[in-house]
Amino acid sequence: MTEIALFGTSADPPTSGHQTILRWLSNHYDWVAVWASDNPFKQHQTPLEHRMMMLRLVIMEIEAPRHNISLNRELSHPRSLTTVEKARAIWGDEVNLNLVIGADLIPQLPRWYNVETLLKQVQLLIVPRFGYAIDPEGLAQLEALGGDYAIADLHAPGVSSSAYRENGDQSVVIPLVQDYIYQQQLYAS
Repeated sequence: MTEIALFGTSADPPTSGHQTILRWLSNHYDWVAVWASDNPFKQHQTPLEHRMMMLRLVIMEIEAPRHNISLNRELSHPRSLTTVEKARAIWGDEVNLNLVIGADLIPQLPRWYNVETLLKQVQLLIVPRFGYAIDPEGLAQLEALGGDYAIADLHAPGVSSSAYRENGDQSVVIPLVQDYIYQQQLYAS
């Protein structure tokens, strides 16, 4: 059965960490669908269109063994359940959908919209994140909600979008994204 990784991210802005995750997903899944989305638990500084464009630049620079990463704007929705329903409409029932989340989202998951229904439709892939321990109690709660999960054997760089937004740390973004940010005058203080 075809394994599809669904990787929605705030990407405000996308970092070298996002690129590392996409590269890893490309090597472990048949298809990787990525999009920028508005997280209902966060405030976003940058319009979705700009974040999608920056993700496109991140994808363009990946040297993958296969060209199996696509930017799927149509999957963008604040509710993951709606995203999964859209993915099913695209790829049908003959695929396994793997929803990629960062370890930092485990405590939030029980508050997600209709989470039990969501967890019946996907396997979660939890990506370890620097500074966030994978809490056994959170995993137990996830299992109690009916969640099936795997933990990626990935060590992404300890970078974050907020480090760029809050401190202007240019080392967290790739040069193409940094150029785009300057051209569009994003994140100006």
